Amino acid sequence: MNPFGGMAARLQRDRLKAEGLGQHNNAIKYLNQDYEALKQECIESGTLFRDPQFPAGPSALGFKELGPHSSKTRGVEWKRPSVSTGLGDCWLLAAIGSLTLNEELLHRVVPHGQSFQEDYAGIFHFQVRWELLALHTAGAVSLSPHPYLSHRLNGCYESLSGGSTTEGFEDFTGGVAEMYDLKRPPRNMGHIIRKALERGSLLGCSIDITSAFDMEAVTFKKLVKGHAYSVTAFRDVNYRGQQEQLIRIRNPWGQVEWTGAWSDGSSEWDNIDPGDREELQLKMEDGEFWMSFRDFMREFSRLEICNLTPDALTKDELSRWHTQVFEGTWRRGSSAGGCRNHPATFWINPQFKIKLLEEDDDPGDDEVACSFLVALMQKHRRRERRVGGDMHTIGFAVYEVTPARGSHSVHLKKDFFLRNQSRARSETFINLREVSNQIRLPPGEYIVVPSTFEPHKEADFVLRVFTEKQSDTEELDEEISADLADEEEITEDDIEDGFKNMFQQLAGEDMEISVFELRTILNRVLARHKDLKTDGFSLDSCRNMVNLMDKDGSARLGLVEFQILWNKIRSWLTIFRQHDLDKSGTMSSYEMRMALESAGFKLNNKLHQVVVARYADDDMGVDFDNFVCCLVKLEAMFRFFQSMDAEGTGTAVMNLTEVRTQLCGR
Repeated sequence: MNPFGGMAARLQRDRLKAEGLGQHNNAIKYLNQDYEALKQECIESGTLFRDPQFPAGPSALGFKELGPHSSKTRGVEWKRPSVSTGLGDCWLLAAIGSLTLNEELLHRVVPHGQSFQEDYAGIFHFQVRWELLALHTAGAVSLSPHPYLSHRLNGCYESLSGGSTTEGFEDFTGGVAEMYDLKRPPRNMGHIIRKALERGSLLGCSIDITSAFDMEAVTFKKLVKGHAYSVTAFRDVNYRGQQEQLIRIRNPWGQVEWTGAWSDGSSEWDNIDPGDREELQLKMEDGEFWMSFRDFMREFSRLEICNLTPDALTKDELSRWHTQVFEGTWRRGSSAGGCRNHPATFWINPQFKIKLLEEDDDPGDDEVACSFLVALMQKHRRRERRVGGDMHTIGFAVYEVTPARGSHSVHLKKDFFLRNQSRARSETFINLREVSNQIRLPPGEYIVVPSTFEPHKEADFVLRVFTEKQSDTEELDEEISADLADEEEITEDDIEDGFKNMFQQLAGEDMEISVFELRTILNRVLARHKDLKTDGFSLDSCRNMVNLMDKDGSARLGLVEFQILWNKIRSWLTIFRQHDLDKSGTMSSYEMRMALESAGFKLNNKLHQVVVARYADDDMGVDFDNFVCCLVKLEAMFRFFQSMDAEGTGTAVMNLTEVRTQLCGR
C-alpha cells in the first residue's frame, strides 16, 4: 500500500473543490472528454462517434453470465438507435420517470440542444451526480438494453443488475434517497410526505409483487402492481365537516388510474367546498389522480423519497435542507471496526459529530425535536463484481455526547461505547449501496458512527447529513501531538558500574556500538523474552535507532547514548506488555493505537492508516520489534519537526536537503 496515494488524492480533491469544480455549473468532465469538441470533430469528418474509453465489444457486456464466453452473448450485434428510446433496467427507468416530472432537474441531467435529427453525430452528453459524460449511442440489441451511461460508470452492463430506484434518483440528482415500508410506517408518515413535497423532493411509490406473475398486474381498483408511481401533492380538505387528507399520484403511463374514493368523477368531490373542488380536480384519464391518504397507506407497499441538495432547488418557495458531506474510508486494521457487535474494534470506525442547535419550526407533534437525515453510501462497489466483490453490508449508529470543552473534539475511545447505548441507528445493516434514515432527536450533540457489519472490510464511503435547521458538523479526530520528554541529561558518572561493564564487553576496544553490533545485542536480548513473538530487529531498524540517538555524528553509539536508548526500549517494553491484552506476544493494530498514545503520541486517523500499513503484518498484528521501530521513527520525526518549528507555530519551512535528510537518515 502506498500511504502517499491517499494523500495525493485528497490534495487533488481539495484543489478541485477550491476551484469550484464538481458542482452543477462547473462539472468535472469524465475522463477529460470534451463533448463539444468531440461532436464537432465527428461532424467535420462525417463520422459517428466511437468512444475509445468504452468500445462496443465483449468486455462491455459483462464478466459472468454476460461474459465473453457466455452463450447468451453469442451473435450479439451492436447497432445505433434511430430514435430516442426508453433506457434500461426497471429500477433506473422508474427514476427516469420521476425525473421527467421536474423539468428543471431533467435538463440538469440531459442538457438542452441534443437531438437524433439536428447535427446528430452519434454522441450525447449527460450530467450524472454533476459529472459530465460524453456518450456514444451504441446499444446491445440482442440483450435487454441497459443504460449506457450507468454501464460506463460501473464497468459493464452486468454490473447494473439488482439495483433500486433510489440509486437512480441519487445518480441523476445528487440527492439523498430514503425508503419507507408502508406496512410498517413511522407514526408521522403524512408529515414526512408533506415536508418532502415542500422541499421539492422526488417521491415514488409502488405495490410489492409476490411473484413474477404479479408484475404489472392490475388490481380491482386499477392500481398496477410492481409499477413505479410518483407522488405529486398532499392536501387537506374539509369533507362532511371533517378534515380529510388527500394524496395525488401520477402513473407515468398517462393512463390506468385509481377508481376508488376520490378518483376522477367520484361522488366524494360533491361534498367539499366548490373552490377546493375546482382547484384539485384533474383531467379525466391523464394518469394523475387523487386518493385518500388512508387508502394510499392501505394499497401501496413502499415509498421512496429523494431529498434534493440546496443547489438543485432554485424556487424561492421551496424550503431546503442544510447539508454536509464527508468522504471517508474503512481500512483494515485502522478504521474498519465493524458494527457494535464487535466492541473491541467498533470504536476505531470514523466518527462524525452533529451539533443540533434549534428544534424544528413544524415538528408535526408535541415533541420538541430536531429533524435530520443521515445517508451512508459505499463507493465504487459495483465495479468490484468483476473480481468477485460486491456491496458490503453497511449501517450506522448515533450516540449522544456531552458537549466538549474547548474547540477540538477528539475521536471517542472504546470505553465510551461500552458505557453508552445508541440513540438512533440505521434500520438495518444491509448490502445496499446506500442506507439512510430520517431521525428526530432533542437539541444537543450527537456522534454518527458509520461502519460495515463485519470488521476489516475495506471501502471508501460518503456520509451525508441533511438537517432541518442550521447545524455544526465535523469529523472527530485527534489533534496530532507528541509528549516528548526532555532529552535525558546524564553523564558517564550517572551510569551504574554493571551497565558500564556490560557495555564494554559489547562495544569492544573502541567503546562504541555500530549498527551491526546494536542489532546483535538487541536480538540477543529479545531471545531471552520468550513471551514476545518477534522476527528480530532489522539493520534498517537499528540504523534508525542510531540516527535518533547519535548526537556527535559518528554513526555509532557511545556509552551515554546507548544508556538513553536502553532506557527507552525498557519503557516501551512495559507499554507493549500492558497493551498486549490477550498476552499473545503481539499487539493487534487497534491495541497499538492505544499503546502509541500511552507512549505520548497522538495521531489522527490518516496517520494511523499509514502506521498500520507500514508496521502491521498480514493478520494486523504488530510484534515488539515493529512497535519499537514505529516509536523510533515517530520520535525522530517529531523531534526534527520541533527543531524546525522553534516557535511552536505548528508549521515548519524546510528545504529539499532537510527533507531528504529526514526521510533517508544521515
